[in-house]
Amino acid sequence: MRIPLLSAFSGVAGAGLRVLSFTLCSLSLLPSVSGADDDKEELRDLFFGAAMYYAHQENYFDAIVALDNELAQYHRLDEPALDPFSNHLGQAEFSVGDLELSYRMHREAGRAIEAVLKGNVSQEVRNEAAYRLAKIHYHKQQPLNALHALEMIEGRVPLRVRADEQFLRARVFMELGRLEEAVELLKDLKGEESLEGFVEFNLGIAQLKSGEEARGVLELTALGKRHSGDPADQALYDKTNLLLGSHLMEAGELQLARPYFDRVNLEGPFSNRALLGAGWVEARAGRFDRALVPWRILQNRKGTNESVQEVMLAVPYAYGKLDVHSTAAIHYGRALDAFGREIDTLTASINSIRQGKFLEALRRKEATQVQNWVVALRNLPEAPETHYLLDLMASNDYQEFLRNYRDLNDLYERNKEWLKSLAAFEDIISARRAYYEPLLPQLDEQFRTLDARIKLRMEQRDQFSSRIEQMLVSRRPEYLATAEEQEARLQLLQLHKQIARNPKGFTEQSRSRVERLQGILDLRLSTEYHQRLTEAYKHLQALNAEIEKLQTVYRSYVRSRQAATHSYTGYNKDIQRSRAQIRSAQQRLEMLMARQGSMLEALAVEELERRRSQLESYQIKARFALADSYDRANELQEQREDQRKIEQHREAQPETLPEQNPPELEAPESENGLQEQSLEAQPETLPESNPAELKVPESENGPLEQGGQPQADQPEILPENKSAERQVSEAEGDKA
Repeated sequence: MRIPLLSAFSGVAGAGLRVLSFTLCSLSLLPSVSGADDDKEELRDLFFGAAMYYAHQENYFDAIVALDNELAQYHRLDEPALDPFSNHLGQAEFSVGDLELSYRMHREAGRAIEAVLKGNVSQEVRNEAAYRLAKIHYHKQQPLNALHALEMIEGRVPLRVRADEQFLRARVFMELGRLEEAVELLKDLKGEESLEGFVEFNLGIAQLKSGEEARGVLELTALGKRHSGDPADQALYDKTNLLLGSHLMEAGELQLARPYFDRVNLEGPFSNRALLGAGWVEARAGRFDRALVPWRILQNRKGTNESVQEVMLAVPYAYGKLDVHSTAAIHYGRALDAFGREIDTLTASINSIRQGKFLEALRRKEATQVQNWVVALRNLPEAPETHYLLDLMASNDYQEFLRNYRDLNDLYERNKEWLKSLAAFEDIISARRAYYEPLLPQLDEQFRTLDARIKLRMEQRDQFSSRIEQMLVSRRPEYLATAEEQEARLQLLQLHKQIARNPKGFTEQSRSRVERLQGILDLRLSTEYHQRLTEAYKHLQALNAEIEKLQTVYRSYVRSRQAATHSYTGYNKDIQRSRAQIRSAQQRLEMLMARQGSMLEALAVEELERRRSQLESYQIKARFALADSYDRANELQEQREDQRKIEQHREAQPETLPEQNPPELEAPESENGLQEQSLEAQPETLPESNPAELKVPESENGPLEQGGQPQADQPEILPENKSAERQVSEAEGDKA
């Protein structure tokens, strides 16, 4: 008989304390539970089915508690073979280890699996257990121990874990640097549907690390060209393309790197890094105009992303290289404003985390009821900006810390509910005691009366049964006489005795009549003996049925009496012990939650401070770049203004001929005045060219222009306004 109340009390504290033995390793799957579906075994025990239901719902804690209680109760039964749970005993014991592994109770799971390895089980079960143990060591980042566990596998591995075992062995080889062996194993796994994509990715990585770069690039290229409607598969393909593009860009293969960045889905989780990488490929090739195409797309995305913040400086840098300094200055200014806002947000987020708001948000149940709950945390009151923590929260280590903290918090909340349940159990027990104790004395009185009647009927039945058994051995017709016949027989016996004492007192006729009556009675009993014996046997069977009914009532009353008594007696000690254990567990949970919470806060604050320092560095670079862009833009503007003034001056002063020749071109006076008069009489004309002896060397006075006017008479080119430029630079410096 199952006793749920006792089972609950016995499992509360024990299961609660076992959960505290967590190790910070990654989550694994539940293959043995799924294996139960493959075997399609018929469910014989509903309690085992309920535990498996919790397991398939990924509610591993409830599944572990249910199986632990069932196993403990099964081993306490007087006749466990009669319990239907015995049909699932082996599967239950093996499933407990898998469930503990899924709940990251690696120590308990390791002990359970090692017990299976040491037990008397088949080689296939032993091989599967060795594979589970190797997986535990691998997730605990112990590849050497994982390899030792895999070496324990001998013979045939169960089909449902054969591919997983080979894939695990290949990853262990990669961790240990045995890349050639890993490559051979992964080649054999190509085509496995359950591992599609992952095998090719690891194979390409192993080939790149082992020196087979060409083959690795080809393998990863083939994987990156795939497309899928499944977001997880598409993310794997995008990661492959991003990896190859970055690898080729670092190797200087710019022309080959760009197509890999272009293959990344623009809506995927790696799109920002792909757009940034595509722009840097073009920038390194000197094509800054083409680099602006992906960078401008990236610039309009969420400003908290690290790639977006980097591209806020990359875009004006490209404009500066294209000598569009005014546009570069505008973008630098926008970047400064954005960086300032984000630095303020990060500072507020760090203060919020240090005040405990982050852990408080993690503990709230409504935050986990949406799919993208990490981003939803930022919408809670006074919660930090979680967009900066997305990359951190996606890491394996932080995920382990986070899951452990949430599991500890879940267990803490469960213990609080269990403490309330213990108080409710005490109220139920008090109500039962108040109800049953006044009724039981009256019921006991009626039970004693019924018990006396049952005993009387059983004695009569036993006497009747013994007589029938005697008649089966020797004929006893008198036992089958009716009541009237028994009375007549007794009267005749009395008459015989009287006749024997006083024969003379009876006439011959009376004696003959008595003999005749005796003969008639004996004849009737003799002739009807078999029929009456059969009827007597039937009556005995009917009597047995009635007595069985009375015994059923008797046993029912006994059970009800015991159940009524047990429903309120014997629980006080269990409740007190369970309450003490739960309170002790609560203290340990508070200590562990404080440690895990401080670790989560420290990692989050460290990440936010890193991002803030990065933004402050970007801010300093943007300020200097902004001032430089202003200087270059002003210098270019002044050059253009000076050129415009020169052109205007040239247009305003057309070329004119001189009225007189220079003194050095005048003819010397002669002694006779005829020559002077003839010169005065002739009209004034300019010579086409000066005599050779009168030409001034170019090295002394410079070349002459048309009309003999020296080049020095041209309008001067205005010098650059260095003082104005200096004033602008100083003003910009003050502004920065």
